[in-house]
Amino acid sequence: MKIVMMARNPHLYSHQRLVEAAEERGHQIDIVNTLRCYMNITSHRPELRHQGEKIVGYDAVIPRIGASVTYYGLAVLRQFEMMGVYPLNESVAIGRSRDKLRSLQLLARDGIGLPVTAFAHDTNRTDEVIEMVGGAPVVIKLIEGTQGLGVVLGETQRSARSVVEGFRGAKVNILVQEFIKEAGSSDIRMLVIGDKVVAAMERTGSESDFRSNLHRGGSSQKIKITPMERSTAVRAAKSMGLNVCGVDILRSNHGPVVMEVNSSPGLEGIEKATNIDIAGKIITFIETHAKPGKTRTRGRG
Repeated sequence: MKIVMMARNPHLYSHQRLVEAAEERGHQIDIVNTLRCYMNITSHRPELRHQGEKIVGYDAVIPRIGASVTYYGLAVLRQFEMMGVYPLNESVAIGRSRDKLRSLQLLARDGIGLPVTAFAHDTNRTDEVIEMVGGAPVVIKLIEGTQGLGVVLGETQRSARSVVEGFRGAKVNILVQEFIKEAGSSDIRMLVIGDKVVAAMERTGSESDFRSNLHRGGSSQKIKITPMERSTAVRAAKSMGLNVCGVDILRSNHGPVVMEVNSSPGLEGIEKATNIDIAGKIITFIETHAKPGKTRTRGRG
C-alpha cells in the first residue's frame, strides 16, 4: 500500500511512529508539507502537486493538520478526497471537531454529556451568561484555542466578568463553561480508532494549574475507564464522523463530560503511558478500510 501523510514537521514523535509502523508492515509512506502543496481545481481532473512534483498513486492519506493551518489543510485534504484517495479522517469531520462551538452543539444534539456551556455576543449580558453555567468559578475558552492556550479560570464573578469583557472587547469569540471542581486538575484522554477505545490515560496538571495538558507540564498515567466513559468516547467520535481521534473527558458528579474531540491526537504521551502500539493500530485500520473513492463526503460539506 502507498500512503501519504500531510504534516509540516516530519520529526515529531507521532509522525515518526506512524512512518515506522507503516514501514514495518511493508507499506510505502511519504510525508508532504501541507503548506507546500498546491492544487489544480478542475472538473473531472483534480490535481495536487508538492514542490513541483505531481502527487499521484496513493491509496490513503493520513491528515496531521496543525490547528494554525486548518483552513488550507482542509482544502488540500478535500483535493485528495476528490482524487479518490482514502482519508484516515475526512475533511468534513476534521472541520467539525476544529470548531469548538459547532462540535459542542453536535455533541449536545446527540445527547452526549457536556459541561454546561454558554455562548453570547453581547457583553451587556455577561453576568447572566456566567450565571447560566452555575456562577463563578467558570472556565473561559477561546473558540480557536488549542493545547490549553486561551483557557482561563475566572475564580470570582468580578474576575470572570473582566476576562469575558476583555476578550469580547478584542473581538474574540469565547465560550463560558461550568468549572468541574470535583475533577481537580485531571482529565482522561481516550484514543478511539474505529468504534473502539484502544487506550486511555489520566492527565494531571502541574501544581497550581487547573489545565492538564502535557504540553504545559502535566503528567500522565494509564487508567482503567468505566463502560460509560468508553461509550461516551465512541459516541463522541461518531458525532464528529472521525475514524481516529482523542476524546478528552472529565469525571463529574453527573457522569463523564466531554471537553474536546481532537482529530490529530499526539501519540507520545499515551503510547508511553500505556505501552500500547497505537501507531500500529492506526495503520492496521487503514489496511482494513482503505479503498479507492471510499469517502462518504467526497470533499463536500
